[in-house]
Amino acid sequence: MGAILTQHTAWTNVERALRALRARRLLAPRRLAALAPASLARLIRPAGTFRVKARRLRAFVDFVLGRLGGRMAGLRSAELGGLRAALLAVPGLGPETADAILLYAGRRPVFVVDAYARRVLARHRLIAPGTSAEAVRALVEAGSSTSTTRCWSPSASGTAVRCRGAGAARSGSTFTDARRARPEGRAPRSGGPRRVGPACGRAPPSP
Repeated sequence: MGAILTQHTAWTNVERALRALRARRLLAPRRLAALAPASLARLIRPAGTFRVKARRLRAFVDFVLGRLGGRMAGLRSAELGGLRAALLAVPGLGPETADAILLYAGRRPVFVVDAYARRVLARHRLIAPGTSAEAVRALVEAGSSTSTTRCWSPSASGTAVRCRGAGAARSGSTFTDARRARPEGRAPRSGGPRRVGPACGRAPPSP
């Protein structure tokens, strides 16, 4: 739920909406589905664009009930490609929201392409402005499939560097969680390239 409520707002606002739902014991999918849309919208008003988000929450709850039998555990066992495609077909769930649900609630090895990830990858010249979310996700997930892989610098020289992929974050998340992984950089190694967070970093130029 948090992955939907946090769209275009601060997490502090999401927490207020979740507290209102929790106080009325409405965090279970079946209970939420039984709530009138107008009542749901009023309860999540602190999260902003509450009418739109109420519709998106109801669509997601319908997905959980219809496809997963009302159990979020189904996110962890279903075939990943088909499951992701089904999530993307839910109204209001774009790639970032769908992947956040898969990663944090489903504990699946997917990469969430958000503004922070794009900034890190662009800073290390691994993606160009306007690169699609699917292309960014494929780049990072390809690098994380092995402990060490070989990547090509996008610089004019095309210098090859060695870089380490990073596996997807794992956490014991619930129906309400929407935590985000924050990439962490590593200091340059003497005589070698720099290892960078979830993707590959180009070695800094020699002095």
